Amino acid sequence: MSQTATRPAVVPLDRTARTVIAVVVLGMITTVLDATIVNVATDRLAGEFSVGLTTIQWVMTGYLLAFTAAIPLSGWAMDRYGARRVWLVAVGVFTAGSLLCGLAWSAPSLIGFRVLQGAGAGLVSPVGIAMVARAVGPQRMGRAMAVVGIPMMLGPILGPVLGGVLIDSVDWRWIFLVNIPVGLACLAWSVRALADERGTGRERLDVLGLALLSPGLVALAYGVTSLAASSGSRLAVAGGIGGGALLLAAFVAHALRTERPLVELRHLANRGFATATAVQLLAVGVLTGAGFLLPLYHLVARGQSELTTGLLLVPQGVGAALAMALTGRLVDRGRGRTVVLGGVGLLVTGFLGYTTVGSDPSQLFLGTALLAIGLGAGCIFAPTSAAAYAALDRAAIPRATTTMSIAQRTGGVVATAVFATVLQHHLDGSTAPGDAFGATFWWPLAVAGLALVPALLLPTPRREGADR
Repeated sequence: MSQTATRPAVVPLDRTARTVIAVVVLGMITTVLDATIVNVATDRLAGEFSVGLTTIQWVMTGYLLAFTAAIPLSGWAMDRYGARRVWLVAVGVFTAGSLLCGLAWSAPSLIGFRVLQGAGAGLVSPVGIAMVARAVGPQRMGRAMAVVGIPMMLGPILGPVLGGVLIDSVDWRWIFLVNIPVGLACLAWSVRALADERGTGRERLDVLGLALLSPGLVALAYGVTSLAASSGSRLAVAGGIGGGALLLAAFVAHALRTERPLVELRHLANRGFATATAVQLLAVGVLTGAGFLLPLYHLVARGQSELTTGLLLVPQGVGAALAMALTGRLVDRGRGRTVVLGGVGLLVTGFLGYTTVGSDPSQLFLGTALLAIGLGAGCIFAPTSAAAYAALDRAAIPRATTTMSIAQRTGGVVATAVFATVLQHHLDGSTAPGDAFGATFWWPLAVAGLALVPALLLPTPRREGADR
């Protein structure tokens, strides 16, 4: 047999696959934006309802906790009821929550409606990604995930910009009401365009697993969020992190003994899925944490406005979009590991630039560093998603998506809390703001560098025509 190896052929996306991708991107964009759009409205909301920042911060924390708690249900719900039905419910709940948030009359009502909104958003991402993975198949996963990853990459950058524009020019309520036309359009399109693939109707809910996993994730998220908050008590931190860790450990023991657990951890025995999930945990964690640090640096250390800060972060979004547009075909041709390694290198380079902010570098220098961070981010999501799903059969996708979503969310929460705590420590030590941020940016650089380890272990597709 010939020793000549050929790269896998690129299979074009058909109309059905393109439609599913477009519907999912439309549904995901508002949920991702909404996770960050509120960040620039904290002071305005506290003044509007005459409450302190310790109360109004629950507008963000409540959304995060509900989002986290809903994720474990996604795999089971898709198996039982079908992805299309769960998708419609998730988008509908998120849209209804957005309307109620826009009509909120007090801080407690806004917090409660944000919890409802977060519950819907927690299902949108894993269900949407699972529908795309099923529609495109492994040979087209690179290009598909490159497009689906656009909301995840651009949301943290565009959210503060859109929030600043709406608050300055209209009213704070529009940071929620803006979701309604998009949500209704997505629902209408989904009803018409998505095939009604029914679930088994008999899938048993792992009640014990749910009782351990969702409270464990929420407790862990609450504990690490309290760690980052200046008002967080030691009891809240210890109880949240310690209790959450115990519940999650109990869930792991339960899941490995149960035939159909809420989250199938045995998928992690597959090298492709495990290494891809590890890269995403670290990369999404560092990018989410940096999404907190980067705007705060411009607001606090440079004294720039919310709108100006959002605009200055645009190079990161541009870099992510460029990388996703250029790397999809490379991934589908079997070069995913090379793309990921290049992406991790770009992340490290970009954050290395931000470690110098204590010397007050030029905005051009920082913009170039942001472009590198964005390019790196755009090189990671699609290849790792493609590697993860290519390693599994089609029936395993719903629960595998749940596992990856939990890893992403956990990485984001923990990284944000750690970076915020480190920053607060440096600021409390009477360090100049620029120096405090410069010292803190070594942490995302280190986490990004750590992602090199699983990235090097990513498998490469078998080449067609090679000898066996």
